[in-house]
Amino acid sequence: MDADAQLFVSGLSKCFVELRDPRVQGRCDHLLMDILAIALLAVLCGAEDWPDIEEFGKRRQAWLEGFLELPEGIPSHDTFRRVFARLDRQQFAACLFQWTQALHEATGGRVIAIDGKTARRSFRKKSGLKALHLVTAWATENSLTLGQVACEEKSNEITAIPELLKLLNLKGCTVTIDAMGCQKEIATQIREQQGHYVLAVKGNQSGLEEDMWQLLEAGLTDNSQELTQETHETDERGHGRREQRTCRVIEVPADHPQHSVWKDLCTRVVMVCCRIIGNRETSETRLYISSHKPKAKPLAKAIRQHWGIENTQHWSLDVTFGEDSRRQQDRHGAANLAAVRRLALSLLRQEKTNKRGLKNKRLACALDSNYLLQVLANATF
Repeated sequence: MDADAQLFVSGLSKCFVELRDPRVQGRCDHLLMDILAIALLAVLCGAEDWPDIEEFGKRRQAWLEGFLELPEGIPSHDTFRRVFARLDRQQFAACLFQWTQALHEATGGRVIAIDGKTARRSFRKKSGLKALHLVTAWATENSLTLGQVACEEKSNEITAIPELLKLLNLKGCTVTIDAMGCQKEIATQIREQQGHYVLAVKGNQSGLEEDMWQLLEAGLTDNSQELTQETHETDERGHGRREQRTCRVIEVPADHPQHSVWKDLCTRVVMVCCRIIGNRETSETRLYISSHKPKAKPLAKAIRQHWGIENTQHWSLDVTFGEDSRRQQDRHGAANLAAVRRLALSLLRQEKTNKRGLKNKRLACALDSNYLLQVLANATF
């Protein structure tokens, strides 16, 4: 057996040792580890649904038999669908992303962006089933998905984010969340888990937003309190456009009333972004609060990195993996296959020898078993 294949099987078994098999024991033709391994390998090679995964298994059966048991051969696409539909989606994701969490800690990632994404075609209009919404934690520096939690029916990101945070090691990390996650309880949880927060502020926290703007105005006109202030500016040009960003931070006074509401609140941040394309100029101003000290450059970097989850993860899932076009309406099955896609995306981004993009990497995985094992080598620990 190839050493890399052995490490892959060993790592998979270690991650899923606590995963409950929902099937009746003694009446199963296929091993759970075989099903999970084939699904992950198939998605890396371009599979997008259950029939694709079965086809991959049949075409590569001789190779797979070198490191998987396969007592009854390759499972049918209905078997893949039924098993993934019965696996608990939260437990499956927690087990699956142990791989990437270990990689994150080993490579020293510091900024974790949390955001939600809706699987656009996972709804069922006639029965009133809403589209599946997944909240994901993304390590921005090393392009790793660290965790995933599905929003329950009649719920939203406010209840899902705390569950996701419980799965993460936040010690020494900075967590960035958009305005939906700007909640007192979430800020408290991040600090209790020894992390720092940078939270976007909008109208959903109207009192906080008003107080922070007033603090900005006071800082601009009155220096009597001698509050720490810093400004960091960047000017980038390329692809026919120019982007100027100004990050202004000001210390929140120790006696400010919001201190008793938001745990360890330290800094208010205003980010002004000006984009010039041809003769057209647009400007946007965003407000944030943070538990970090008022250091403009690292806070500006963390805010900029937050958008990596949109520009890197969400875009890749839709364009390369076709996630928004998948018509999967089973909640657990859709969420579990989405988790496999996110792990596959993370592993493909860790492979640096191929410079031609994710689509080409998936093609290379499908054509070359050695390259596929090279991608998997980044997942073993």
